[in-house]
Amino acid sequence: MTRSTPAVRAEGLRKNHGGTAALAGLDLEVPAGTVFGLLGPNGAGKTTTIRVLATLLRPDSGYAEVCGHDVVRHAGRVRSRIGLTGQYASVDELLTGRENLVMFARLYGLATPRARARAEELLDRFDLTDAGDRRAGGYSGGMRRRLDLAVGLIQRPRVLFLDEPTTGLDPRSRLGVWGSVRDLVEAGTTVVLTTQYLEEADRLADRVAVIDHGRIIAEGTPDALRARVGGDRLDVIVREPSDLTTVSDLLRTALDTPITVHREEHRVSAAAPDRLSVLTLAVRALDGEAARIVDVGVRRPALDEVFLSLTGHAPTGSGSPERQPRS
Repeated sequence: MTRSTPAVRAEGLRKNHGGTAALAGLDLEVPAGTVFGLLGPNGAGKTTTIRVLATLLRPDSGYAEVCGHDVVRHAGRVRSRIGLTGQYASVDELLTGRENLVMFARLYGLATPRARARAEELLDRFDLTDAGDRRAGGYSGGMRRRLDLAVGLIQRPRVLFLDEPTTGLDPRSRLGVWGSVRDLVEAGTTVVLTTQYLEEADRLADRVAVIDHGRIIAEGTPDALRARVGGDRLDVIVREPSDLTTVSDLLRTALDTPITVHREEHRVSAAAPDRLSVLTLAVRALDGEAARIVDVGVRRPALDEVFLSLTGHAPTGSGSPERQPRS
């Protein structure tokens, strides 16, 4: 597989669970050496997609390949080239971190000396050496997830699937996992992750696919997806609802762009195709109106807004597992 060859490719994947379509003709292509985010609500089909690509589920129809190998006909070849970390840490809590890594390495077929050496390499890589002889049951949530990532890397996978990698973690632990993911990609691993955390997709993914009802409904870079809901915009927050009319009239006079009043939010907004120019003109127009203004700024649409625009509902952000009939 070269950089020009997709690390993952799927065409028309379909999978039913008890008569319910978990995947309904999903198409996907993941460039090698990138982070690709699958973003969607509970039950959208994210986990099912990962399970099919990781050879844990057989699709009802369609085609998928990982590292150039068919996930159905050449499942063994695919498994030898991938790593998988699920929503919940799969380590044995009664074993130490070091013992967990040695055990999994032996299960992957490494001889005992090599398994021990690989365990040491991974403990060091994920900053777990000092905790290597402690039982995993005593690890913090972030440490468990790092240990789980280490397990997924024992056989040096070319593609690593991460299903909800930061579910249930506190912000500090989440940042630590994000750092580990970036390091993996810099070392040449392709990462495919599912997430409900919009910030996670924004911070990590080179490309994002929004999945809903078993289909990809939008795909692109985070910035390209934002552009679909109007690109950058000027927001002026006023102190009182009575200030909205004055501020909106001033902006209509100053700007050659439609003005929108959001009364419940005490906000006046306008498209800002040229961020600096629009902000400069707005500030000049509002000069002398400081008593009415709480804040003025140009901002990019959040992925939350993109998600809402594309799916018709807000993301859950709960990090909870998908409903089983659909995932």
